[in-house]
Amino acid sequence: MVPKRWARRAVTRNAIKRQIYTVSEGFLHSYPQAAFVVRLRREFSRKEFLSATSSHLKEAVRAEVVALMQAGNALR
Repeated sequence: MVPKRWARRAVTRNAIKRQIYTVSEGFLHSYPQAAFVVRLRREFSRKEFLSATSSHLKEAVRAEVVALMQAGNALR
């Protein structure tokens, strides 16, 4: 879930979702088949991330999602 209040532009929200889908594909073998919810809980500022297609934004999202997936895997 990528609420509008944390990522104002649709292009940014869609870029974040694409990164979540891409990273989670790499963890398919680590988790049982189920539906998972990834929820954005803080803002991706337009001042810090000028472009939704910037590599800086993609790397930041990727790092967050990888850490989340690895933490969830460690709990199992």
